Amino acid sequence: MKNSFKIVLASGFLMLSLNSCKQSDLNLKPTNDATADVVYATPAGYKNSLVKLYATYALTSPSGSDNSDVGGLNAGFADFLRLFWTSQELSTDEAICAWGDTGIPELDYSIPSVDNQFLRGLYSRAILQITFVNEFLRESTPEKLASRGITGADATNIQRYRAEARFLRAYQYWVLMDAFGNPPFVTEANEIGKVAPQQITRAALFNYVESELKAIEPDLAEPRTNEYGRADKGADWALLARIYLNANVYSGTAKYTEAITYSTKVINAGYALKANYMDLFRADNNLNNPETILSINYDGVNGTNYGGTTFIVNAAINGDMNPTSFGVPNGGWGGNRTRQNLPALFPDPNGTLDKRGVFFGAKTGIDDIGVFTDGLRVTKFKNVSSTGVTPPSLNGTFSSLDFPIFRLAEQYLIYGEAVLRGGTGGTVAQALTYVNALRTRAYGNASGNVSALTTDFFLDERGRELYWEAHRRTDLIRYGKYTDASYLWPFKGGVKAGTGLPTFRNLYPLPTADLIANPNLKQNTGY
Repeated sequence: MKNSFKIVLASGFLMLSLNSCKQSDLNLKPTNDATADVVYATPAGYKNSLVKLYATYALTSPSGSDNSDVGGLNAGFADFLRLFWTSQELSTDEAICAWGDTGIPELDYSIPSVDNQFLRGLYSRAILQITFVNEFLRESTPEKLASRGITGADATNIQRYRAEARFLRAYQYWVLMDAFGNPPFVTEANEIGKVAPQQITRAALFNYVESELKAIEPDLAEPRTNEYGRADKGADWALLARIYLNANVYSGTAKYTEAITYSTKVINAGYALKANYMDLFRADNNLNNPETILSINYDGVNGTNYGGTTFIVNAAINGDMNPTSFGVPNGGWGGNRTRQNLPALFPDPNGTLDKRGVFFGAKTGIDDIGVFTDGLRVTKFKNVSSTGVTPPSLNGTFSSLDFPIFRLAEQYLIYGEAVLRGGTGGTVAQALTYVNALRTRAYGNASGNVSALTTDFFLDERGRELYWEAHRRTDLIRYGKYTDASYLWPFKGGVKAGTGLPTFRNLYPLPTADLIANPNLKQNTGY
């Protein structure tokens, strides 16, 4: 069902058996069962190593879903997307979880502790991928290739692999910058294991991520020409547009003009909206999909773990909701649902008018966090194809639905918000055209189209278009509403009616274990 790179991605992680990396090991070299000269002896070895870098997104260990290559974290919690999604959604108005696992109630209340295991896991997972990328870059220099007799077209291909690896590292440094602000910082240029990593400021990290994304652009594939699931220039521009939209938060300097420039590059690069919004979140979303720019790829048989879209689908349903219709006949974990703020963004809670808003249940409000039926369930993601076919699924639980990291719709919304915030190089008329393209798709006609735009409109429209796609915490912070008492949601701050939060909570804390291990790190203010 999935194309070749996706299948290789599922199996390639197991071929490369790199051992785990502790959170304080950012400047250490991963240990291989085979030496680097064996692993990187051939062009195929470099391709397999590239697969490993992508697989770090989608799997939890080199040895299956029951193991974690992030020390001290249950394997079921160790997938990147599960950790990232949890950090972006549970602490906001879009999601709440009924489970009492250590660390989840804190996130439900938007007041995580310094030892929150899910945030520690996200931090460690990002650092793990950065560590793997650094090692790949050390082993793929022109000098290393020449010493191994790799020349010509093979060397040219590996140059592209290097650019993709640097993109993956820049993405993970964006994750750290967005969530934690001031993480440890190491590249392939640092001497291995000699000194503890230095801490970088958020503003300096913004400059680094920006410079990396610009530097690698010439070596990446043209938009929509790379293998499915691999980064290209479109992904590069999409991440630049995203960081520029949030530049005032990250660096103190607004860059809305740059956000317009790079979102426009994506928009003009040959992508198009998929005709049916819900088909973006079905198990065959890798096929005939001109909208998704880059995805995390999952396979319900060959590359399973309890995170990713397996988590997103199963945690949003229970046995009473007919799990078979969601493509997980033996699934349904009854955990995540939405708070009342999200369905309130839609004209009706059943997707009759705006077909993006798909919810299940009778009770919108939440009186008891631990009761799954308090709050409407989100039925946006299904491990079923657009034609109603359920793909093979190990134990009837695991998902083959790919998760979009970037898609064209986000770029339309970045363009419009940046224009309304005063960026130059775009027009309100063009922004309105992009917004109404999304709304025409959502309504099936022009009945939901709008005739005027405001900056605040875009926060609501991003909620309607991008909900549960791991954007919300970043969006609320950009709008000054994540901590402020002017905008509340149930149980914000641990109060049923919601309450304001101190502004230091706009950043998550650095994990205590890393502070102890690395004397160069200073905790974020307030923790």
